[in-house]
Order: sequence, then structure tokens, then C-alpha cells
Amino acid sequence: MSHVTISQALAAAYSEINGIDAILLLRHVLSVNHAFLLTHPDQALTVQQFEKFSSLVQQRIEGLPVAYLIGERAFFDLTFKVTDAVLIPRPETELLVEWALELIPSQKSCKVLDLGTGSGVIGITIAKHRPQAQVIAVDLSPAAIDVCQSNVEILEVANLNTIRGNWFDELSGEKYDLIVSNPPYVAEGDPHLQQGDLRFEPEMALSAGEHGMACITHIINAAPGYLREEGWLLLEHGYDQAEACRQLLRDMDFSNICSYPDLAGIMRVSGGQLSSSI
Repeated sequence: MSHVTISQALAAAYSEINGIDAILLLRHVLSVNHAFLLTHPDQALTVQQFEKFSSLVQQRIEGLPVAYLIGERAFFDLTFKVTDAVLIPRPETELLVEWALELIPSQKSCKVLDLGTGSGVIGITIAKHRPQAQVIAVDLSPAAIDVCQSNVEILEVANLNTIRGNWFDELSGEKYDLIVSNPPYVAEGDPHLQQGDLRFEPEMALSAGEHGMACITHIINAAPGYLREEGWLLLEHGYDQAEACRQLLRDMDFSNICSYPDLAGIMRVSGGQLSSSI
């Protein structure tokens, strides 16, 4: 066992789990990058390293998400700490951040509100790319706030503050130029909640009422009271919720309402601008 090499360990893992997952797990165990694995195929693992790698592979076979096993996930151009107290960052959420960055002038001060921040990927990425912005990140979960605060410190973010609270409840009367959110949007009882990575993620961050629209509806209805004139609200939502989101935005007299698709062509983010007449 003490003579198992990098290439042998990976070959054994490839027969059990996804190859990329195996590489990520071994990189984590050895604290090396992918290039090191490629250039040192004959390096032997210690007994402890092999046992740890084997344990992680077994946990992955049982379904535990790689991000939770290694404690981090890449998002945009940053790497974030994650635990099972927060959702695992997903590529479609990067679309929400890209749209937000397009709306925020690079050299102009503005106020941004990130609702349901979780690990902080949305608010922190915006804060890192727009250092003139002041970002407030809100989450109801104390454990999620702890993870977000850890990422603020790890990534040396100076322009983001966290607030523990339920959506807008703990905010003062301050108004924002931009509100962003990836709220829970899966319908309660949806069978997907018992499949794949979702089985291990916090349900309070995933499901929202019978049709999955409870949190989205609340945010859209309340947002005008927290937006500056001509401010924007951007939301991630489920694969079949774009039209419902746009209708809610129309009902609240938002303008410039639109939705954008993910790489699979599915509308996954929607938003609108507060009309100046509100």
C-alpha cells in the first residue's frame, strides 16, 4: 500500500468515480496542482495519504459532493470555502454575477445588496471586481454567515459587510443601486431534492413553497422599498420560472425586464429596473 503511485491511485479511482473528481480529491490530499500530478506519475503516496484518498473516493461513491469533501469550490476567478451549511456554487450563478458587473460602473461608488448570500460567492465576487462598491450580504443562517465571513477574510475583501437576517427584515432604511439574489426556488417535495448533490445541501437554501416561488415573490414585491430610483433587481431562478418572474416584475412596475439563458439555453436569471415613477 505504501508503494502506490499517483498514476496507480488515479487509475484505481477512475474505475469508481468521475475522473475529474478523482483528480480534485488527490490534489486535495497531496496539496498539489494538476500539473504536479501529470509530471510526477511515479511518485509514491504515503500510507496516510493513500488511506485518506481512499476514504474520500468511498465518500464520493456514496454521493457526497466533491466540494464538501475538499472544502472549496472555484467560482468565477476565485476559490471559495464551502461547507455543508451552504449551497455549492454553480456555473449558472456566474451569469448573475456577469450581469451585475455589467450594470455597475467600474469606477463609480454604489451600494449592492446580496440576499441569501450563503458562502458569499455573488457578493464577494462583485466586491472584488468593483472595489468602489459597498456590498451588504444577508443570510438567515448563522452557519452560512460564518462561511461567508471566512471567505471575506480569506479573499481579503474590504468592501463587504454581512448581516444575519431574513431577507430585508434586519436592514435599515438604506436604499441600494442593485439587489442580487440566488434565493431558494425548488418546489417543496420536488424529487430532485433527493437526487445527486442536492441530497446533501441545506434544504432551507433550496426549497421555497409549493411551486418554489415563495422567496422570489417576496423579494420582488419588497424590493422597490429598498432600491434607489432606477436601481436594478437581478434574480436566479428555476428552469421553468422565467416568465413567472418577469410577470411579478411587471406587476411591480419594473422596466427593462429581461431574462438571460445559461450555456444550455435555459433562462436562469431575470431582472428589471425600478421605474423612476415608483
